[in-house]
Amino acid sequence: MEVQLVPTLFDYSLADIAAPGKTVSRDEAEKLFAFFQTSSLFKWHDVHNNCEARADAVCRLLDAWGIPNYKAWVFSGFFLHRHIGGLKQLWNYHVAALLPVNEKEKTTYYVIDLSLYNSLQTMYDWAAGVTAYPHSYHFIKSGGYYIFPSGKIKQENWHERDKQNSKWMIQGLAGINGVSAKGKAQLCFNKQRIRNTARRFAWLLHNKPLLTETVND
Repeated sequence: MEVQLVPTLFDYSLADIAAPGKTVSRDEAEKLFAFFQTSSLFKWHDVHNNCEARADAVCRLLDAWGIPNYKAWVFSGFFLHRHIGGLKQLWNYHVAALLPVNEKEKTTYYVIDLSLYNSLQTMYDWAAGVTAYPHSYHFIKSGGYYIFPSGKIKQENWHERDKQNSKWMIQGLAGINGVSAKGKAQLCFNKQRIRNTARRFAWLLHNKPLLTETVND
């Protein structure tokens, strides 16, 4: 009898506990998705770079607009646990913003990831779609965490937002991976693009798109 493995598993040991009760409607989630889909600030076509920057930018905007949010992370089995399991594009990990959505009196978590999908995806479907072969591991983290540590990855030792990774976020939105050697070289020749990106992002922080729905408490 052939055994079929599920492509991705939820890692409870790394997940944050989502705050109960804070949700948005499916209609508002769709409107938010459409907004980010059409926003020229986000270079969604840049599939191989800056997922951390895009995810953090979306979460920062949602925070400013009073909309509950988290981040969905998915890791290859090899990268996280050193056993079999890989992601597509030969990625070690991927991250995107996550919305808690009220559907039929229960909360469903939907991922905003226009670098891969043209519609909202449940967290499981998103992680499974990124997985090349079992297993990958996915989980929820607070939107305030920017990246995982370089050493052993634990539930509580992730790097929170700070001045340095705020710069990386803006640079990533500008299409520059400021952590890489190539990106560091690009910074010298793209200062105006980065300043323009920072101004556009700051404007969006204070100008929530028109949405008819409100957060459900």
